[in-house]
Amino acid sequence: MRNFLTTLDHPRHELQSLLDSARNFRRQPHQDVLKDKSVALLFFNPSMRTRTTFELGLHQLGAKAIILEPGKGAWPIEFDDGAVMDGEPEEHVREVAQVLSRYVDAMAVRAFPKFQRWEEDREDKVIRAFARHATVPVINMETITHPCQELALMLALQDRVGPTDGKKFLLTWTYHPKPLNTAVANSALIIAAKFGFDVTLLCPTPEYVLDARYMDAARAMVKEQGRTLTVSHDVESAYRGAHVVYAKSWGAIPYFGRWADEKPIREKHRHFMVDMDKMRLTPDGLFSHCLPARRNVKVTDEVLDSPRALHIDEAGNRLHVQKAVLARLLANR
Repeated sequence: MRNFLTTLDHPRHELQSLLDSARNFRRQPHQDVLKDKSVALLFFNPSMRTRTTFELGLHQLGAKAIILEPGKGAWPIEFDDGAVMDGEPEEHVREVAQVLSRYVDAMAVRAFPKFQRWEEDREDKVIRAFARHATVPVINMETITHPCQELALMLALQDRVGPTDGKKFLLTWTYHPKPLNTAVANSALIIAAKFGFDVTLLCPTPEYVLDARYMDAARAMVKEQGRTLTVSHDVESAYRGAHVVYAKSWGAIPYFGRWADEKPIREKHRHFMVDMDKMRLTPDGLFSHCLPARRNVKVTDEVLDSPRALHIDEAGNRLHVQKAVLARLLANR
């Protein structure tokens, strides 16, 4: 494993090996397997869980975290090749990635899309530029996918559901007062399909269906395993029989850069909020969310505070799965 950019790059057995390693780190948090290593953590966007778990995880593995915030505590960076750099950026990713590679053993990047043109955002050019120009491993801390969140979710599901093959996974859109990144939705779709769930994507209208790259990949994965992928706009039928309900809000791709036009559709579907009436349509189904979650907007207090909820377990697993990824990439370098 050279980098960890998206789980699409890795087969199920390799991801399962990371989950097994994460269980080991959960049992024994302090292991000096990365003693004297260092990792640059580049945050282009705010973070709470991601920064805490990466920084703490590196400490528990005996390594040093270097926190960088380009445009804030570090120089702003240009990513377009051939750019005439007469604007805000002071240096190009070509130099940044190569120079940091001389200092650290790996780097991790958190860079959200700009939400203006999906054709541009879907190229994921920030982290892919680092991966192209760095000579050390690069890890995705969330861009247009969130692979570490995927592993944390799957670890929590295996702990509570047991074998996942043939179970029903409902990925449901929920209301939010503003449009959000599709990263976690893309990732939840992929990891559920990869681990043998029958997957249902519930969203308000066809405009909210996820990017074809992830839909096509999920269809191929479920077909290979004899499972199904269903797109639904009907709340009741989508919930019925689900073993897992995973909630996330995201903006409709056709409306990128035209969010005022998208807002009326979003406002009409506030009833997609996860509540106990919907959860009662499931066979004691479990609920989770990547966090942060707006209570009584995305999901009710009753669901979040119930024994069905495993969002805290999922968040806790971020620490363990990221240590597994870091150890896999760096332990033998």
